[in-house]
Amino acid sequence: MGGIRLGPKLVIATHNPGKIVEFGGLLAPLGVEAVSVADLALPVPEETEETFEGNAAIKAEAASLATGLPALADDSGLLVDALGGDPGIHTADWAGPDRDYGLAMGRVLSGLAAAGAVTSDERRASFLAVLALARPRHETLFFKGRVDGHIADMPRGTGFGYDPIFIPGQGDGRTFGEMTREEKAGGADPLSHRARAVAAFIAALALEDR
Repeated sequence: MGGIRLGPKLVIATHNPGKIVEFGGLLAPLGVEAVSVADLALPVPEETEETFEGNAAIKAEAASLATGLPALADDSGLLVDALGGDPGIHTADWAGPDRDYGLAMGRVLSGLAAAGAVTSDERRASFLAVLALARPRHETLFFKGRVDGHIADMPRGTGFGYDPIFIPGQGDGRTFGEMTREEKAGGADPLSHRARAVAAFIAALALEDR
């Protein structure tokens, strides 16, 4: 594919089952075999950076080094304005060691209540996703996707992570948790932050191919 050569196989550097399924669907147009680090029984590297880019790079580079294959990793999070940008890079940590996102959403809602944030404007939030593509003997590349919106009064729906409390600004008033995967990720301008980051990645491959 032009200057960015992926080969027939791409490692998805995540152990998260939800992300593995989502990435599988988003990357289908590339025509490459996607295999996760969970499938390969690779360990989870410690994320020690203070930026989404830094932590995505740690995961992608570790997977690429271990396999000798191109590897794609994401680091993503929810940024709530009234909470000073939290949970941010600690988005998963707010769910605790058992990854209880009911607990995490409760922390967000409690924080907004304590801040007196009632209106949609006062409850502004964004989802940000950063993809890192690591390849042997190549510089790591980054691709970003962002969606702005606000936090609902209470969880609605059953989506992944914080989806049940996030209402995208370009949507119809439903939370991500009330939408199907196709509604979030489909179309020329997808609502999902991760879908937007993958679209930027695919667009870069197409650009390199021209």
